[in-house]
Amino acid sequence: MEKPLIIANWKCNPITLAEAKRNFELIKENTKTAEKVEIVICAPFVFLPILKPSENVKLGAQDCFWEDRGPFTGEVSPKQLVDVGCQYVILGHSERRRYLAEKTEAVNQKIKAALGAGLKVIFCVGSETKIPGEEMEYQLTEGLKGLDKRVFDRLILVYEPVWAISTTKEKVIATPKEAQEGGLYMRKILASLFDAETAKAARVIYGGSVDSKNIRGFLDEGEMAGGLVGAASLKSEEFIDIIKNACYPER
Repeated sequence: MEKPLIIANWKCNPITLAEAKRNFELIKENTKTAEKVEIVICAPFVFLPILKPSENVKLGAQDCFWEDRGPFTGEVSPKQLVDVGCQYVILGHSERRRYLAEKTEAVNQKIKAALGAGLKVIFCVGSETKIPGEEMEYQLTEGLKGLDKRVFDRLILVYEPVWAISTTKEKVIATPKEAQEGGLYMRKILASLFDAETAKAARVIYGGSVDSKNIRGFLDEGEMAGGLVGAASLKSEEFIDIIKNACYPER
């Protein structure tokens, strides 16, 4: 059985390099013995060359382009991310879809490029409504278009209920049961796209207002393989507590 995967998404935070380095080092120092969990911190592009991953804390980016190089002003390629020490990249996050009008077809191109460069992809699939439906089916179908089932050893799926993420006006936290329903729906789509074995083995984690109090519920009752942590990951002590609670069910 794979270890729970706990991913920090710092989004457009913090403001200074000094704070980014301090938070990153604090997390590394306080999770040296967290052998029962995998930890990834996805930081803004400008901090990536400075932050130094370790055996217990890996480095990830929050996006990438679909070409290796070229006249694409403002873009960062998957191979550039690999060169500065990244092992993971988040793609298809709901905030990019909402604020930057990112299309699923573009996400598909990015996934292929990132996998081709050797990165592990954290592919976010979300729903505006509490009942998973056509929106998620479209994102999965088009996002995974042209990919072979063998990519699932380097592809992590995130169930991201848009109505429950921390940037919504009224913070609503999903229940473990709602997370479980979202994950099961995703596996149902995967079974139709690939096969039942692939659907069952796929790594599906939860992303939506994760904190130290609810992480165990999402892992146990929700049957999630980990969590994508947004706002709570910006508070080092809280993120460390999330990791500890993911490691030790008895806490």
